[in-house]
Amino acid sequence: MNLLALMGTAVAFIGAALAVGLPCSGSAKGVGTVGRAGAGVLSVDPSKFSRVLILQILPGTQGLYGLVVWFLALMKLGFFDGNLVSFTLREGVAFFGACMPVAIGGFIFGIVQGRLGAGGLSLMTKRPNELSKSIILAIMVEFYAILALLSTFLMLNNF
Repeated sequence: MNLLALMGTAVAFIGAALAVGLPCSGSAKGVGTVGRAGAGVLSVDPSKFSRVLILQILPGTQGLYGLVVWFLALMKLGFFDGNLVSFTLREGVAFFGACMPVAIGGFIFGIVQGRLGAGGLSLMTKRPNELSKSIILAIMVEFYAILALLSTFLMLNNF
């Protein structure tokens, strides 16, 4: 098989790799942002650890969504059963595009959710009973991450 025949499949694999790599990067950035802010909160009041942890976990969901898409994409590409699909370049680009909503969205949403979580910690230090409001603000971003996951999932099911 020549190199040109593998181009479409290679492009599809790059899409799958970005579908997991970008959301995990965004999640790591978001979790780190909340963790850095949380360390400041915990240095003053260690009893707030569970509240800090709740806000720190939220940006990590984007990486989980990326992992789910990566697994689905590799199943569609025949990676796990050893029968790799041979995509034309057009099919590979379409597959790549199907992976992009969760890739791009997961990267951005993880970072934004981390910033919201850090802001929520600031609110929580001034008003300790307002944790639920901070969580709701961070979860609003989650809705759009779920839409990105759903759109990627629906597009990948056409392959």
